[in-house]
Amino acid sequence: MKDPALLYDEDFIAWTKTQAAALRAAARRSTNQALDWEHLAEEIEDLGKSVRHALSSQLRGILRHLIKLEHSPSLDPRRGWKESIRGARMEIAKLLRENLSLRPELARLAAEALPDAIALAGADLDDYRELDAAAQARLRQSGYSVEQILEDWFPPEPAQSSDGR
Repeated sequence: MKDPALLYDEDFIAWTKTQAAALRAAARRSTNQALDWEHLAEEIEDLGKSVRHALSSQLRGILRHLIKLEHSPSLDPRRGWKESIRGARMEIAKLLRENLSLRPELARLAAEALPDAIALAGADLDDYRELDAAAQARLRQSGYSVEQILEDWFPPEPAQSSDGR
């Protein structure tokens, strides 16, 4: 087993899991320490959950903006959406460097974030009356691979009309 101090620096999520298990095992061995072993273990696990939640939040934000880039005919706010996506991608890269055990969860977390991202993007675009019934149906079918979400990929720009809009 890897040294817990090294694991803490290399993969915080894995550290929280092993430490929570160690606390529970220590509680079963009956020590004279007046510690609330189970709640300590839960709190340690919750630290890992907060990192996972941060990753899910960044994925939802990227998906929301990818959906708007794909389905909005507007040209003006696109730069801001792309900037937001780039920033979130950098945050995710940092989270994954610090928590290697999250990488296998990316596809599942992205799939879980997608319905909320679709709802949020749909509401955003509907606020500006950019969605007709057909566009709403297409939007609800949105989906992206983990590579599209995390790498330097964006949906194609919308076609401009002959008057430059």
